[in-house]
Amino acid sequence: MAQENFTQRFMRATGKLRAVFGPAHRGTTEGEMTDANKALLAQREAEAQQWETVTRPDGSTYVVPKDPDDRSLR
Repeated sequence: MAQENFTQRFMRATGKLRAVFGPAHRGTTEGEMTDANKALLAQREAEAQQWETVTRPDGSTYVVPKDPDDRSLR
């Protein structure tokens, strides 16, 4: 068996507490993406392409539109 990650160890260690306070959802992030999730991911990636991150000299960052004349999202 593969080594347990932190979440699995935590869930095992707090088993008695969860019996009293209620179970936690024990899902997985592994597996195939559904068609709806793939479409949503593609939409979010397309939205992210129209922005760029600018870093100020003090190290802070902010996002600005790549095309300053584009007013479609304002």
